[in-house]
Amino acid sequence: MKIDVIIPLYKPDAGLFALLDRLEGQTVSVQDIILMNTEEKYFEQLVRGNPGRLEKYRNIKVYHLSRREFDHGGTRHRGVKHSDADIFIAMTQDAMPVDRFLVEELVKGLTDRVAVAYARQLPSERSDELERISRFYNYPETSCVKTAADLDTLGIKTFFCSNVCAAYRRDVYDELGGFIRHTIFNEDMIYAAGAIKAGYGVAYRAQAKVVHSHSYTNRQQLRRNFDLGVSQADHPEVFGGIASEAEGKKLVKEAYRRLKEKKELYRFPGFMVQCCFKYTGYLLGKNYRKLPGKWVLALTDNREYWNQGQKTGETE
Repeated sequence: MKIDVIIPLYKPDAGLFALLDRLEGQTVSVQDIILMNTEEKYFEQLVRGNPGRLEKYRNIKVYHLSRREFDHGGTRHRGVKHSDADIFIAMTQDAMPVDRFLVEELVKGLTDRVAVAYARQLPSERSDELERISRFYNYPETSCVKTAADLDTLGIKTFFCSNVCAAYRRDVYDELGGFIRHTIFNEDMIYAAGAIKAGYGVAYRAQAKVVHSHSYTNRQQLRRNFDLGVSQADHPEVFGGIASEAEGKKLVKEAYRRLKEKKELYRFPGFMVQCCFKYTGYLLGKNYRKLPGKWVLALTDNREYWNQGQKTGETE
C-alpha cells in the first residue's frame, strides 16, 4: 500500500524541516511528500537560507505555481494528480504531528465504506484559553464515523472535516471527482458532503494528532468567516437547508461553562466580542451578492479567488 503526503506551501519557514522530519519518522512510512509551493521565490529563499537541509530528504517532490494560480481545492487536486499512491494525506504546512503514529492512525480510520479520515487538532503551548476551548470543542477525545444517518442529530457537523490533516482513499477520490477545482474555502467539507451523500463515511480519528492553532485578531476572524459565508452561499447543494448557527451557539455555551469552571469568566466578554466579529463576517459572506464589489474585495481574505473569475456582487 502506497501512501503520499500532499502539502500546499506559501512562504515556508524553517518549521517545514521539522514537519518533514516528523513525517520521515512515522511508524508507517510514506512514499512521497509532494510540496505544492505558491511563488517559487519564497521557496528559493528558504533553501538558500538553509543550505543542504532539503537535500537530506530523498522523497520530496516540489511543484511551483503562481499566487494567481493558487486555489484551495484546485491546488490540492493538482497535487493528487502527481501522486500514484493508494492513500494520500492532505496537510497544511503549519500542522505538526504530535508523535510517530499519525499516519498509522489515519490509515486505520479508512475502513469499509470510509472515504476520508481526519486528525485531531490540538492547541499549541502559546494558544490562549479561548483558542483552546475552540480546539477541544471541535476536536474532542472520542473518535467517530459520520454518515448520512447522522444528519438529523449532527446537522452541519456531519460534513465537518479538515484537510489541515486528513487521509483520503484514492479510489473513492477518483470515483467522486476529487476536490472542487475553484472554491474560496471549505473544499474539505464540500468533498466530505459529497462522500456522505454517495453513501460513504467520514471518520474522525482522535488518536491521530497534530498541533495546529491560530491566534487571529478580530479583524482576521471577520475576514476568515466572510469567506466561510461565501463558500456556503456558493454551494447550497451542500449547505442549503442545514443551519450552521446552532454550532456557534453550542460553542458559546461550552466556552461559558469552561471559563466558569476555571474561574476565568472575565475572559467571556472578550470571547463574545470575537464571536460578534465572526458572525458579522459570516452573515456578510452569506449575502455577498448583495454587497458592492469593493466591499467584497475589502472583506475577503482571499482576493485572488475573485481575480480568478468569480464575480463580486457589484458586477452580477
